Amino acid sequence: MTFKAEYIWIDGTEPTAKLRSKTRILADGAELPIWGFDGSSTNQADGGSSDRVLKPVFTCPDPIRGGGNVLVLCEVLDIDMTPHSSNTRAALVEVAERFADQESWFGIEQEYTFFKEGRPLGFPIGGFPAPQGGYYCGVGADEVFGRDVVEKHLDLCLEAGLAISGINAEVMPGQWEFQVGPAGPVEVSDHMWIARWLLYRVAEDFNIAATLDAKPVKGDWNGAGAHTNFSTKAMREGYDPIITACEALAANAAEHVKHYGAGIEERLTGHHETAPWNKFSYGVSDRGASVRIPWQVEVEKKGYIEDRRPNANVDPYLVTRLIVDTCCSALEKAGQV
Repeated sequence: MTFKAEYIWIDGTEPTAKLRSKTRILADGAELPIWGFDGSSTNQADGGSSDRVLKPVFTCPDPIRGGGNVLVLCEVLDIDMTPHSSNTRAALVEVAERFADQESWFGIEQEYTFFKEGRPLGFPIGGFPAPQGGYYCGVGADEVFGRDVVEKHLDLCLEAGLAISGINAEVMPGQWEFQVGPAGPVEVSDHMWIARWLLYRVAEDFNIAATLDAKPVKGDWNGAGAHTNFSTKAMREGYDPIITACEALAANAAEHVKHYGAGIEERLTGHHETAPWNKFSYGVSDRGASVRIPWQVEVEKKGYIEDRRPNANVDPYLVTRLIVDTCCSALEKAGQV
């Protein structure tokens, strides 16, 4: 007897990495071995020395194939078994372990847009739909497009055991969101990459493409983000650490934005519920701020913050590493741990 293991990895495409995968047949009960691939075909090597290594780091049931089959998320290594330059997970693991005692939690809100035949799902041929307004969390065939794909994706994520916590239709037609978390920085990132892979894979069956483009339609239409909610144990117990975290993000704003996804200047314009990409702000219940403090957090004097700057196409390993490193360092320095 055998089972199918779908090895999944993040490639070296710039400015936004792509997901790749291939199948290995293994004997029942077999350990998941390291494997290899041609890095010259994934922007991770040149043809003269193209072997790269796949190291399994996270496994879950394969909800598409079912049975005893599995999805296997891998880190990419060079042949000397050190992390490849495109491997952003390894650096996150190091930072997460360094600040593990602060118990960081994340919840990431992944927006995305469905496309079919070169235009967003719900956009008429050669024109535009009605202006934004009724699509967000809408209902009805005239305002919601792609729900069958979204519901199937949700079911697959649940069957895979991912920490998916919700879905909703977004502001632009054909635009949706799913949320992953709360979970630790490595777990939320691993689950997000698998959830993205499942989204692309299930959309295939409907002959629809899903894109994480930060500004899929130019003009008076919302972009697509990955709002990142964050807390530590101290933040969940008091308000002063929340302000410390916000001030730390302010002090490192330029460095963060640089790694928050390609095309961020097109999305963070100061319009469509965003703050300008080059001006940092934080405020209570303010969706026009860079970082929002939810109203109930101010009332209860404890909780979490929402970094609204990351693009939909952000690498979750990068955004969680930056936030943990910046905020936890500041909290440690302030003695708020």
